[in-house]
Amino acid sequence: MFNRFKMSMLSLRIRIFLSMIVLILITSILLATISVIQFQNEAKKYYQERLDRKEEAVKEHINYVLSNSTYPLTERNLPYIFKDKIHELSDIHNIEINIYSLDGKLLKSSKASFSVDKVAPPIPKYIVKLVQSSIEKRYVDIKNIDGVKNRSSYSEIKDDKFKPLGILNLPYVEDDSFYQDEIQDFLVRLSQVYFFMLIVAFTLAYFLSSYITKSLKTISDKINETSLDQKNEKIVIEANSREINSLIKAYNAMVDKLEESATMLAQSEREQAWREMAKQVAHEIKNPLTPMRLTVQSFQRKFDPEDPELKQKLNDYTKTLIQQIDTMSSVASAFSNFASMPAQQNETLNVVEVVEFSLDIFNEEYLHFESDKKEIVTIMDRTQLIRIITNLVKNAIQAIPEEQEQKSVIVAVKELDNNVNITVKDNGVGIESESIEHIFEPKFTTKTSGMGLGLGIIKNIIENYKGTITFETEYGKGTTFIVSLPII
Repeated sequence: MFNRFKMSMLSLRIRIFLSMIVLILITSILLATISVIQFQNEAKKYYQERLDRKEEAVKEHINYVLSNSTYPLTERNLPYIFKDKIHELSDIHNIEINIYSLDGKLLKSSKASFSVDKVAPPIPKYIVKLVQSSIEKRYVDIKNIDGVKNRSSYSEIKDDKFKPLGILNLPYVEDDSFYQDEIQDFLVRLSQVYFFMLIVAFTLAYFLSSYITKSLKTISDKINETSLDQKNEKIVIEANSREINSLIKAYNAMVDKLEESATMLAQSEREQAWREMAKQVAHEIKNPLTPMRLTVQSFQRKFDPEDPELKQKLNDYTKTLIQQIDTMSSVASAFSNFASMPAQQNETLNVVEVVEFSLDIFNEEYLHFESDKKEIVTIMDRTQLIRIITNLVKNAIQAIPEEQEQKSVIVAVKELDNNVNITVKDNGVGIESESIEHIFEPKFTTKTSGMGLGLGIIKNIIENYKGTITFETEYGKGTTFIVSLPII
């Protein structure tokens, strides 16, 4: 189970490479084993045939001696016929030669250790019967003595009329050093060839696995980069595999559908945002209309031309209407600012200088500015950068209650990882947990007045410059907004 888990964690390229290597090793081992076995069998067969040829040559030589003998060809004359020839035959063919009678008694031997006084052991009776009963009139007796294979062949000696005269015995110890040396040399050559072949196979396996997974790696990278909020590129490579080509076509079709879905989703979100905005604007406009209506109705009902305080009441009435009209005007202005963002006028500017300049309009003594550099240069619209700073600072100031004794708003500018980070930190009331996820929504506000469009506007500005805005807050202790803009 653990090994399967470890294998599944490996990349496809490594798994293909390891599978090919294992297959190559198994194939190499099987081929090497089969080659060694085949060579052993061939070597033993060759050695066996070589011994058989030697035995046949000895028999032909014996038949030659018999055919040229002056003695009558009888069993009794065999010792005389081969008295001087048997040692010559043994030396020529480099093998021990024993001649037995038909009943198994030794008549003549090339073995020098036999003496006249010593009686050599006869052939076992079962061997004599096997020789006489076999079709070829031949029997080979094989015995292992002290781990050494001893081979002894028995065959009939016949006269010119094919009448049995005796039994020829050719004993010899099988010396397998010949084919053992041949196997040793063969294994050395085979190991050299296989070592070279394994190096070639390892190299081919590596490049083949890389080639096979190259297209898959491209597809994987493209899939990882795929996002709904950006334009996704199609894969334009042509793979040599029908399956991978099908996968590429499926991905490209998905990109088309994703782009279509993203367009529809963006349109739907815009429509929904404008519907929500329209509801909010309508609500904000209705708020001042109600007191205006009540004021007019009250003045109409209580109007008395003879009232000595008529002028004062008229002033109060006018003042109330003007206040409500101003409220409606501010609602319309805020909505107009959000709906129509001014065109960007990008320029090369020093962010530190612009931020410090933006703080000059505030008179609060507890507002402090910090920067680790005197100059951090980027390219963006000066007006929109000022708008970001003033909006965040104004929110930070408003987040601190009037009755709070210790007040602090710190604006800091730092360069970090090819970005300029602008932080606005206050020690105000913070943001409640249920409000955190709604803080950048256009219609959301925690204030008692206003439409809550400020953070939505600056978020749009920052994202237009490929930047981000985040915040950290602790309710009752304060909030820190972090703006990160790329240094172009």
